[in-house]
Amino acid sequence: MVIQTDVYTIILLTVILGIGIVWVSKKIDKLDPVEKPKGIAGAAILGVQAVANTCISNVGKKIAYNLAPYVLVLWVYIFSANIFSLFGFASPTANLSVTLLLAFITWLLIQIVEFKYGGVKGYFHSFLEPIAVMLPMNIIGKFSTMISMSLRLFGNITCGGIMMQLVYSGAQLLSNSILGWMTESGTVFNFMAPILTPLLHAYFDVFSGFIQTLVFVTLTVVLIGNDIPEEIKNDHRD
Repeated sequence: MVIQTDVYTIILLTVILGIGIVWVSKKIDKLDPVEKPKGIAGAAILGVQAVANTCISNVGKKIAYNLAPYVLVLWVYIFSANIFSLFGFASPTANLSVTLLLAFITWLLIQIVEFKYGGVKGYFHSFLEPIAVMLPMNIIGKFSTMISMSLRLFGNITCGGIMMQLVYSGAQLLSNSILGWMTESGTVFNFMAPILTPLLHAYFDVFSGFIQTLVFVTLTVVLIGNDIPEEIKNDHRD
């Protein structure tokens, strides 16, 4: 059995994030409760609050307590995976297996919410709405969310990676054309890459990576919230 090289990258990223989370949690534990949080601990607290507020506004306070940890993990993992190529590694989210698994977990949560608040009868009856002949289309539609979310994230990150590879190849050709006469092989150090690529990395890796994370997480929260009754969302009791 051949193991994909991406598996090692995924394991490495998971280990790094695990160590980072433990380190940040220890920083938070040492905070003085009467002083304003600063540094990485303060940033982490602001991030947690932002995620919690987003969940509360879409699914209600009661359910947000259970959903927010998953959403926070999505934010951290997907964004870290998207920008991992900045450090010379392949982005885990450029692997369809990874994005499909993340989308499947979100899809499964949506189905659980539909079962819980619509009932078994209501869930299966939705396949026949508005008329019974719509059954094949409704079955396809039931899985389309998972497929579209996984392909959107995978496609955008993969496209960004391909674009950067083309830029580096072009920079190498440009370097060779400028100083290639200095070596017998005609190949020189790719000195044009550090000049041409920083802004492109900022767009394709950081900016695009952030946007794709935002889209995936927002769809997760909104789609789950769509199937929660308004009275549950408006119940602000702890």
